[in-house]
Amino acid sequence: PPPLPRKQLQRAESLPEPGSSHGRPGDPEPRAGSILYSVPPHPRHGEGAPPRDRPSWAPKKPLTKSQSLEEPLARSSPQKAPSPSLKELTFGTADGELGQLLESPAGVCGVVLGCQEAALARLSAHMQDELVGPEERQQLLEAELAGRRWAALGVLDPQPCCQSGDAWYFRVGFTFEHRQLQFAAKVPKLCCSSLGVQSSLGTHCSIQRLLGRFTDRLPPELVLPGFPGKQSQGPSREDPACPAPRPVLQVLLCAEVPQQTLADFVKESHALHRSSPGHYERLSCLLLLQLCMGLEHLRRQNVAQGDLCPENLLLVQCPCPSQSQQGPKEPLGLSLPRLLISSFFKVQEKQRPCSSSLEQNWTQGLAAPSPPGAAELNVGRLIYQLLHVDISLENILGVRRLPEIPSLSIYSAGLKRLATLLLHRDPHQRVSIEQARGILQVLLWGPRQELFARSRKSLALLRGWLQVKRALLLLRFAENSAGARLSPGLEEWLCCQYFQGVTEHTLYQVTQVLY
Repeated sequence: PPPLPRKQLQRAESLPEPGSSHGRPGDPEPRAGSILYSVPPHPRHGEGAPPRDRPSWAPKKPLTKSQSLEEPLARSSPQKAPSPSLKELTFGTADGELGQLLESPAGVCGVVLGCQEAALARLSAHMQDELVGPEERQQLLEAELAGRRWAALGVLDPQPCCQSGDAWYFRVGFTFEHRQLQFAAKVPKLCCSSLGVQSSLGTHCSIQRLLGRFTDRLPPELVLPGFPGKQSQGPSREDPACPAPRPVLQVLLCAEVPQQTLADFVKESHALHRSSPGHYERLSCLLLLQLCMGLEHLRRQNVAQGDLCPENLLLVQCPCPSQSQQGPKEPLGLSLPRLLISSFFKVQEKQRPCSSSLEQNWTQGLAAPSPPGAAELNVGRLIYQLLHVDISLENILGVRRLPEIPSLSIYSAGLKRLATLLLHRDPHQRVSIEQARGILQVLLWGPRQELFARSRKSLALLRGWLQVKRALLLLRFAENSAGARLSPGLEEWLCCQYFQGVTEHTLYQVTQVLY
């Protein structure tokens, strides 16, 4: 490299030498980030280091004054020897780095456990990209759709693909990067005042994503069942000689195309619940888990769900596996769909009319600035609705006893216990959404109660169970990959999320509440 200017060299030499800058040219680890590496102040083998000793990450250009002053503070770590990160270890990692790790206090066990956790995190991130798509691509698509209206979109079906409690959804197509994409055009039934809230929520697997919005006259081929506006007046839509005037409506472009609502799913699944109660109730646990994860995401951003009822919770078919793995499509009742929350409002913005004193008590809890257990009550009510058990407002508010949930599978008792905890009469005694999510994860993937039949429950027992289950989960992924089975899907991603973040302390608390 060209010699440094005299003035810059003097400023560099005047800096105190970092503690990690005493390495020799033969040392295995160079002085990371030191600007004095190529011109050492106390050379031992000549006046300057030969070019081949320059590390690949060292500056390739003469340093500026700001670099000379700031880089040692930002990029070097005095008094701390560099060591390989467990997140960066692979099968091809050099043995010298492995040996350095094996000599650490954690030893072999610590290295293996750390590698397992890092592998689960990488797998989870990869599966999330497969489910919701890369964030960068969504941003490019949003920019491409900015300012587009109905004329730029291809309406794939004049009938709504889904009708929720507050909107109609139409399948539309759009060509982007030489590919034909499908997404949903959402036509709200009322004026939507939560656009700013929904646009700021970020990407989450259980939250509806907006790609764009516009206001335009409805195309003549689209049908809005039960639309209360000008469409329903005058001649019928079927009369081509005198078509009704088309209204100007707000349209939201959503990344996911919903197939049906949770209310439709519950209505159509009576037979499935009777014939395969274990499969259906496991699906119910997975849907409730997605809902709780979405509610947690909203709470972290000081956002509340709108009308959290089955009619406003959307179900979306997950992406299909690769072409070689595709078979006939399963009905929505047999495969696990994604559940999306599609109605939002900022906390302290919700006002809704009430038709009775009981409903007023209920909705006051929903509209409070920090509603004590409002979301918990809604999730508790959904458990009964998913299990096809009628529940009234009086049951929820504690005026009457909660109805019995029949025991049809290994999940029934746990769901009954969770519903009772969520619908506790005292708001301060109800379990939180975070605790409900933990209970559902334990119901789905353990530890089950039989683990404590032979050994007394302890943190050591739960820690050992957790370490073995993580190893077995990674082995399952490896075996499925080698056997060319189906690619990991939504349930595998939810399982990865659980074992990636749970600790033995969390397991102890959750199993205490559940069992």
